[in-house]
Amino acid sequence: MTLSKWQALGNDYLLVERAELPEPLTPDRVRRLCDYHYGVGSDGLLEVMKVQGSHAEVCIWNPDGSTAELSGNGMRIVAAWLARESQSERVTMVVGLREVEAIVREGDKIELDVGRVEVGETETLDLGDERVEFTPVSVGNPHAVVRREPERGELRRVGPRIERHSRFPERTNVQLVRVDGLHDLTVGVWERGAGETLASGTSAIATAAAAVANGWCKSPVHVHLPGGDLLVELSDGGAKLTGPAEEICRIELV
Repeated sequence: MTLSKWQALGNDYLLVERAELPEPLTPDRVRRLCDYHYGVGSDGLLEVMKVQGSHAEVCIWNPDGSTAELSGNGMRIVAAWLARESQSERVTMVVGLREVEAIVREGDKIELDVGRVEVGETETLDLGDERVEFTPVSVGNPHAVVRREPERGELRRVGPRIERHSRFPERTNVQLVRVDGLHDLTVGVWERGAGETLASGTSAIATAAAAVANGWCKSPVHVHLPGGDLLVELSDGGAKLTGPAEEICRIELV
């Protein structure tokens, strides 16, 4: 079985073509592959199910064996891989019910058009010993954006509690956000199914969309994450995400 390992701002993924698999992936197999001690190690796995020229269908696996509706970093990785394979700078990917278009520019910058983003009204979440205000956002996957200092200890304390709260039957991604200026946010991410992560593309989009909707920022928004910076541009209810992705190595598993 041949696969490759990629990273996007420190958010690392394994990428494999379904045609290369000796047998179908299972949650147990994915968990083992993503384990840093017993497998290759990664924040998730990108299974390219079908390729036709510059068009691909993708399944996104979380490291806990569950699947995700969308990943901004993961889709930039697939876009970089697909552009190389198809020799085309414009590529299209389908994940679940969503079609995502990308332009792979010179260097490692990839512009991803993720489509519609939905921002809800601010809600209050009862965690038992405290109440937390958050803005719900959907980027195809769910997010809870909390305006709070993105200190690591605080993220690890409240992130898993919000992720698994009964308000979110399918669990949710969690972001702690500090507003640094009219076009700048600093964000800490607790990713559903993965935990604390250096970067998340859809989290960057969700925080930017919440910030613009709440009047904290204006588009474009530079989102500063522990792994690096992403640019989010919002217009007409949709979002574009620009950032890097690069291949780390190729692996042959026995």
